[in-house]
Amino acid sequence: MQNPARGVHPMKSILLVEDSRFVRIATERALARAGYDVVTASDGEEALRKAYASIPDLIVLDMLLPRLGGAEVLHALKHCALTAHVPVIVLSSLSQNNEAKLKKLGAIAYFEKSKLELDQHSESFLHIVKRTLVGQAEPDAGEREPAFIGPTVRTMLKK
Repeated sequence: MQNPARGVHPMKSILLVEDSRFVRIATERALARAGYDVVTASDGEEALRKAYASIPDLIVLDMLLPRLGGAEVLHALKHCALTAHVPVIVLSSLSQNNEAKLKKLGAIAYFEKSKLELDQHSESFLHIVKRTLVGQAEPDAGEREPAFIGPTVRTMLKK
């Protein structure tokens, strides 16, 4: 299996913010296998501490978090000069009806946890992570877009 992070920008850092131990471990493993340096946080306050202490290249953020909710974390990140430039992908079990609000707050993409299937099809999630970190506007020749990407995410990827 080809490592999606290799040859482009090896060891990009990702802050994964997720309170569910199972989802956090599964997502962390998928990202680490792909060659990313992953730091995790299990609540909103810890996420901000870690983001400010060591600015990551990307943040994957759950919305339903203890201590400080995901929307508040996103707002704080986007209103701090240290982290305002860091792209944030929202990973949540909330319905996609919240996508417009979250993008207004500064998220670049939204994914429902139920569609990730990290054990079987992590390549769909990793594809978006790679595209976000590399800043690709168009797919590479022969590269297929994951089937579950909705029109809003597709529009974001073409910008």
